[in-house]
Amino acid sequence: MTLSRSARIALRTFTFLALGVVYVPLIVVLINSFNRDRTFGWPPSGFTLEWWERTAQNKGALDAFLTSVQVGLVATVVALVLGTLASFALQRHKFFGQNSISLLIVLPIALPGIVTGIALNNAFRTVLGVNLGFLTLVVAHATFCVVIVFNNVIARLRRLGGNLEEASMDLGADLFTTFRLVTFPMLRSALFAGGLLAFALSFDEIIVTTFTAGAGTQTLPIWILNNLFRPNQAPVVNVVAAVLIVLSVVPIYLAQRLSGDSKGGGRF
Repeated sequence: MTLSRSARIALRTFTFLALGVVYVPLIVVLINSFNRDRTFGWPPSGFTLEWWERTAQNKGALDAFLTSVQVGLVATVVALVLGTLASFALQRHKFFGQNSISLLIVLPIALPGIVTGIALNNAFRTVLGVNLGFLTLVVAHATFCVVIVFNNVIARLRRLGGNLEEASMDLGADLFTTFRLVTFPMLRSALFAGGLLAFALSFDEIIVTTFTAGAGTQTLPIWILNNLFRPNQAPVVNVVAAVLIVLSVVPIYLAQRLSGDSKGGGRF
């Protein structure tokens, strides 16, 4: 389709405006993390590393950061195992109710976070009688992280087909050897990309976390929410938010590069 010159200009203008609405506030947060002014007057009167030094010594922020990393890593491992198994089951086998099961796997990420959070909170506390804490938080995060891994792996399996695996077994390799030498190398980049995306999604999740973390467990997004309006905490919150932005963008960028590998084998 060929667009007129005025249509191209209008489309580019709209694109830049839309990107500006999304990214300009993020850039302001990054700049304000170095702003010398405690009230974040704009433009900054000067720049300093004082807030970064104070954040590095803030026990609450460091503990919340460690909790977010631990939850993200464990939830990602669980998602990699379950998401990979589910993708193999649905792609390599045909059975009654296959489409329904696929929908059930993807549904948690499509539902509003508050609905998922309330449902899990009721299930843990009322049905199972489990106290909210680290374990319930991992389970809650894994429910939507599985979807990310599942989508990445099943998309790669559909692209690859099964010819190379069949050829490997025809040449005498058993199932485990075929998976180790043929299937896994072709899936490696998809697994790594799915794991990075799952970790990034878990690391900055706040709605489901609010309903499943419990009183004694605090992730970094929850810490930011609790300290956002406290006196003298605004500079530290900006630094933590800046760290959160970086730690969310890097995995997504790497995952996009890996997922865009057209050869299927990946560069990882």
